[in-house]
Amino acid sequence: MTKAEVISQIADKTGIDKADVQTTVEAFFTVVKSNMAEGENIYVRGFGSFVNKKRAKKIARNISKNTAIVIDEHYVPTFKPSKVFVEKIKGSDKIQELNTNGVAVNGN
Repeated sequence: MTKAEVISQIADKTGIDKADVQTTVEAFFTVVKSNMAEGENIYVRGFGSFVNKKRAKKIARNISKNTAIVIDEHYVPTFKPSKVFVEKIKGSDKIQELNTNGVAVNGN
C-alpha cells in the first residue's frame, strides 16, 4: 500500500477532503522525522514506538578489496509495534489465510 492509498482510505473513512488529509499525514511524518533527528523517541499508545537505536562500532569487511572497514557507532530509526498492534496482526483471519495458502506474508 502506498502513501496515496493510505490518504485515500483515510479521506473515505472520515469524509475529510483528500488535500487536508495529505497535509496532515505529511505534517505527521515531518514531526516524526524532525523529533527523531533531535534524539527524541515518539510513543503512540496502541500503535507503537518510533525509537532511535544505537549501533555499536564494528569492523566490517570489504570483500571486493579484501580490506577491513571500521563502521563507527551510529543511530538508526526503528519502529517497534505495540502489543495491541502485534496481537491484531496475529489474530487477523486474512493473514492466517495467506499463511495457510502458502503465500508469503512479506511478499517474498
